[in-house]
Amino acid sequence: MGKVFAFHGGIHPPENKKQSTRQPIGRVPLPRMLYVPLQQHIGMAASPLVEVGEKVLKGQLIAEPVGRISAALHAPTSGTIRSIGPHPVPHASGLDSDCICIETDGEERWAEHQGLGDYTQLERSQVIEHIRQCGIAGMGGAGFPTDVKLHLGDDHIVNTLIINAAECEPYITADDMLMRERAEEILGGIRVLNYLLKPSHIMIGIEDNKAHAIHTLEKVLKGCELNLDIRVVPTKYPSGGERQLIKLLTDIEVPSGKIPADIGIVCQNVGTMSAVYRAVHKGEPLISRVVTVTGDAVAQPQNFDTLIGTPFADLLDAAHVYENKLYRLVMGGPMMGVTVEHDQIPVIKTTNCIIAASQDEMPPAQQEQPCIRCGMCEQVCPAELLPQQLYWFAKGKEFDKAKHHNLFDCIECGACAYVCPSSIPLVQYYRFAKSEIRTEEAEQRKADHARQRFEARQARLEREKEEKEARRKARAEEAAKAQKARKTPEAEATAQAPDLASLKTAAAVARTKLKKAQKALDAARESGEGDISELEAAVATAQANADKAQQALEQADTAAAKPAAAEVDTKQLKTAAAVARTKLKKAQKALDAARESGEVDLATLEADVNTAQAAADKAQQALEQAQAGAAPAGDADVKQLKTAAAVARTKLKKARDALKNAESKGLDGLDKLRATVEALETKADAADKAYQNAEKAAGGSAPGEPKAAPVDMKALKQQVSIMRTKLKKAEAALEGLEGEERTQAEQALQELRQRHEEADKAFKAAEQAQIDAAAAKGVDLKQLKIDAAMARAAVTKLERSLSKTEEADARASLESELVAAKRKADALNETLKQHEPA
Repeated sequence: MGKVFAFHGGIHPPENKKQSTRQPIGRVPLPRMLYVPLQQHIGMAASPLVEVGEKVLKGQLIAEPVGRISAALHAPTSGTIRSIGPHPVPHASGLDSDCICIETDGEERWAEHQGLGDYTQLERSQVIEHIRQCGIAGMGGAGFPTDVKLHLGDDHIVNTLIINAAECEPYITADDMLMRERAEEILGGIRVLNYLLKPSHIMIGIEDNKAHAIHTLEKVLKGCELNLDIRVVPTKYPSGGERQLIKLLTDIEVPSGKIPADIGIVCQNVGTMSAVYRAVHKGEPLISRVVTVTGDAVAQPQNFDTLIGTPFADLLDAAHVYENKLYRLVMGGPMMGVTVEHDQIPVIKTTNCIIAASQDEMPPAQQEQPCIRCGMCEQVCPAELLPQQLYWFAKGKEFDKAKHHNLFDCIECGACAYVCPSSIPLVQYYRFAKSEIRTEEAEQRKADHARQRFEARQARLEREKEEKEARRKARAEEAAKAQKARKTPEAEATAQAPDLASLKTAAAVARTKLKKAQKALDAARESGEGDISELEAAVATAQANADKAQQALEQADTAAAKPAAAEVDTKQLKTAAAVARTKLKKAQKALDAARESGEVDLATLEADVNTAQAAADKAQQALEQAQAGAAPAGDADVKQLKTAAAVARTKLKKARDALKNAESKGLDGLDKLRATVEALETKADAADKAYQNAEKAAGGSAPGEPKAAPVDMKALKQQVSIMRTKLKKAEAALEGLEGEERTQAEQALQELRQRHEEADKAFKAAEQAQIDAAAAKGVDLKQLKIDAAMARAAVTKLERSLSKTEEADARASLESELVAAKRKADALNETLKQHEPA
């Protein structure tokens, strides 16, 4: 049999095993409903593959594993999926978890399945993957997926394979009966693991209170080709613990924080061996297991081959429970099991026992008393810990100290609580401490991850900033080199000439300072506060500076204009004519408003209008003369004459409207208005005649000839916007530069300002040309734009009101108004498109 060693501690509670071994393994009648939890093992919960209402077959895959540590789930029988959601599950927390509810149809129809045949001809990875797909998990402990234990790396060499058949906890006899009746299946599973792990030695560890099972195993193992022997160990709890059984059989201790595979040992339960045999040889997934049903509250204690998902109530009915005697329902053994609240909790892959206890069998726990420091807990601890110290640390929430005292080596066997004379629930304190430590570690991992992400982001932003600065400097150097290469002798000579843009800026700044000084002086004179003489001196100084800057600007303008002295600056004349027209319009509006109100001296306003009219005529005449002088001999500017004719007709129309308004209201000064209308009629006729003659002299436009392309207002406006953006960027880039870089940047800035002014003037001139062209056709383009915008705003407002209105009558009224508003807006937009080309 081989030598057996010993481990520290352990206890000898009453066994209570004979009650459930008097009969062979039975079968539970097929339940009406099965509840298959998605979480039946250590690791990630499985992911459902079925939907509500779907029909499934026995052995069909209904949930696939998620991640490396997970296990597949299969339908225990054929039926229909009724729900996928929360349901009570066998867990110490008592909380619900997601389950797949199957309504059985009683037909027990299998899905297609088959074994691997001669698995020794397959790759090890193929066999392990088949075991994974069959959902095999450890059936004697926490339910660790079996394929993970078998899928060891190259750095793990398995010397010893231990088959755990100790089943040390009282009441539980599921493994005992399995060895008695299915020893061949266990041996078949051992052979599969021998092929996968190639161990040098295989040992079956079994307690000496299982004489029948030992005899059956010895009988089956006769003539076995494997290097396998049975080691009978003394009956002592918890000899079935993984680390304790390894110590008993090999006298080797698994180091703290390590797993048996780290020292070349793999442990598997006998129930797992049977499941592996069925999966490899028959292709059957893990859909049932042997469960012990015992306790004083059942008439027929027995082991049952039970489908996964069977409610506890069906098992209790099969064992003929005494409802009047049932006081406490325990899942698992009396040492490590948990009390469950009701009998609808389902059987899972790790459910090995259900105890229906009477009150005499498992009385209520005694009240906790103060610790008397007897040291009995330390004497029975199989992990050689200091239970008393761990208790104080857990109770005082000194979790770091508890962790340093190897709290996580505790297997929660309950031996310490069993012998405690003060009835202290020590295991509950240890579970609480472990839970808190895991929570703190998870929060710390999250905090570390967040810190790493923040630091990485800061480093990335800093790196991008440095790269951006390097690119900016490179662009500045390239621009400076390109500008220097473009310079010619003429450009250098021009650079020595006075900078008109700089002089204009200086003159504008001087005028602004003068205005501020004058405002300060006026404010001081009104309030009587401040040094009047000092402010007057400041105004005088600002006035002198402004005059000096203006004089320098005029001299520079004169010097720049000398090469073109023979030419007339038609651009300035156009600007002057436009300003004069604007002043005339303002004066005319003021006169019209005064006539309507009758509260202002009309004679003065009429005089202002006449003066503005004369100035506008004079400016327009000067412009026409300049344009005529600049044109080739005998060649009239048809376009200018057409514009002049349109302007004259617009003025005539406004004068007629003013006369009509004055006559309707009976205002004074009608004779002067009539004279003005007659004069404008004469001028309009002359302008029309001049335009017609010029067009006739130029030959006109043939009906089939294409017209001049319209001005692209959108492009001009976009050009102004682009130049404004470039100007702002250049002004921002100027800050922080010094020396030659600043000089080069200022020169580039001046060039951008000149280009911006030219683009702005071109846009305004084109806009004015549109207005004049529309006026020539009797259309006020500005007013048309305003009307179109107001119409669009009215449509938007009505649409918003309609979306917020629910009353039928009000909606009908708003809808009719909206239709009319849209028609008006469309008409105005169409008219605007005709007179304002894109």
